[in-house]
Order: sequence, then structure tokens, then C-alpha cells
Amino acid sequence: MDVVARHLAAIDRLRAPDLPEGGAGYRTVVLETGRGTGPETRERVAGDLHALREAIAARLDERWGGGPAWGLLTLRVRLARGESIPEPWATLCLRTDELDVWQVGERGMWVAVGVADRDAEDEAELLATVTWTPPP
Repeated sequence: MDVVARHLAAIDRLRAPDLPEGGAGYRTVVLETGRGTGPETRERVAGDLHALREAIAARLDERWGGGPAWGLLTLRVRLARGESIPEPWATLCLRTDELDVWQVGERGMWVAVGVADRDAEDEAELLATVTWTPPP
């Protein structure tokens, strides 16, 4: 199984029916961690994860339709001003610069995929989140 197919299967498992419907039910998993030290290596690793995110997003766009990636700067500004941002969006906006987001199915579950690479001290991670809470 190729890496994109493996991550798509993980996203499908996240959407399992036992996620409590309504309210603040959500799950976030690390699909892949980029390992590397030093600024040049970290930049290359983060670039590889962004390319993988784009490949996953292209396949999910085929399934569910799609649009442009969703930039999270506005959410960070709103959070800094003291506005209450619901989870998982508050945490995702602090860890990622942009997300690919889809609303899936009749019940309206949301799926988001992004690269957590904002903190230079942490390893970059490819994240997937499922939630019932719509993006703010």
C-alpha cells in the first residue's frame, strides 16, 4: 500500500461511528512525523510533509469536492484577542498555518488535514482531525 493510501485509510478509521455525535467530539492523530535536525533538514522535511498533505488533499477532493486550503492566521488573531475558539480549531490554528477541510456526509462531520510545523523546536507532523464542530 502506498503512503497516501495508508493515510487515507487512517482518516477513514478516524471517521468511525463511535465518535460522539454533536458537541465537542473530535479526534486528531499524527499521520506522519518528519524527523530531522538543523534548519535545512527541518525545512526539507516540512516541505516533504506539505507535499504529502497536498497529495492526500487531492485524493480527498476527488471524494468530497474541495476548495483552497484554509489559512489560519485570522483564527490566531481572534484567539490572541481573547475570543473563544472551539476545539479542535483553537489547537490546530496554533500548530498549523493552513488546513485542507471538508464537510463529509449527511451528518456533517468535518475532516481536516494539515502540517504542524510552526514550532521550530518540535518535529514537523502531518495531522488529521475529524470533528462535529464546524470551523469558526
